[in-house]
Amino acid sequence: MNPEELVLSNLKRVMDPELNINVVDLGLIYDIDFSGDGKAVITMTLTTPGCPLHDSIISGVKYCIEDLKQFSAVEVNLVWEPAWTPARMTPEANQLLRG
Repeated sequence: MNPEELVLSNLKRVMDPELNINVVDLGLIYDIDFSGDGKAVITMTLTTPGCPLHDSIISGVKYCIEDLKQFSAVEVNLVWEPAWTPARMTPEANQLLRG
């Protein structure tokens, strides 16, 4: 498994507490970058800018990647452009929302 696949696999443990769907399947992870000094940089968004649990979700992403113990540091960048839309969700996430 390459580093990006490993990170994405591990990030599936981080759930949006309101929707009970992981951040990967929700399409909240926009980019994963690895710097030459061993740092993992995650660029992500949330479903809404006013999400009351944003600190919890971002901390969950950071700690989840730190748990891998393969990176010298983890940085999480929260962005609002491009805005998240339900079209970013995986078919699995869509199925879960439909019940």
